[in-house]
Amino acid sequence: MHGLGNDFVIVDSRKHGQNISAKIAQGLGDRHRGIGFDQLAVIHDSPDADLALTFFNADGSTAGACGNATRCIAQYEMDRLQVDSLSLITERGNLTALRCGNMVSVNMGHPLLNWDEIPLARAMDTLRLPLDGTPTATGMGNPHCTFFVENADTVDLARRGSALETNPLFPERTNVQFAHVIGTDHLRMRVWERGVGVTLASGSSSCATAVAAARLGLTGHKVEIQLDGGAIYIDWQHDGVWMTGATMHVFDGTLTAQFLESLR
Repeated sequence: MHGLGNDFVIVDSRKHGQNISAKIAQGLGDRHRGIGFDQLAVIHDSPDADLALTFFNADGSTAGACGNATRCIAQYEMDRLQVDSLSLITERGNLTALRCGNMVSVNMGHPLLNWDEIPLARAMDTLRLPLDGTPTATGMGNPHCTFFVENADTVDLARRGSALETNPLFPERTNVQFAHVIGTDHLRMRVWERGVGVTLASGSSSCATAVAAARLGLTGHKVEIQLDGGAIYIDWQHDGVWMTGATMHVFDGTLTAQFLESLR
């Protein structure tokens, strides 16, 4: 599945109880020898929600949140159950998804704005970090570092993103965004995802960028963000950050015993 080109492998473990290890996730994430993805999402049963989700990055590391994958899976499950709303458990907590015409909205919860919640290495003002360019830090269940620049399209995203991901200021590494303001309700943003690299879109990064822009007074609380993969819509409301966008279910497949054995 993909959300605006942010692509995912989804494993539904509810019937078969697959145990997805970091090694299996890394093998599946290899675009030459596996399938390839930005994130892997595993669906589990939950006594407290319609389903539970865990996420892996392409390098096998875990991701506490993945907004576009959450939207994709919500669309899949709402279609399967023929319902218009859904509850999902992630490390972020209990999230609500709603059908919104031909798109899906997910409440990604309240942003984390304190240094120790994001987390950062030490106490500091999260609105303006002591880094060149004074980026803003935001937690959305995973850490984010957002730079507002004159033109996001001219930034060497691979070079700067890879260096910033592992900056000592971020003990759990960080996602990195570069954005510029098109209007009071419109942003252009590009993203480097920790454990993945340059991606066409990122839901949690979009939420973090919208929150950072609103905190800095660059936009209002409701914005359209133009990503490399298309447009996503963010609305920071009193009950959390709502994210709305399109999803695509591309194909279903079966992993072979030979491939799985090669990853053990």
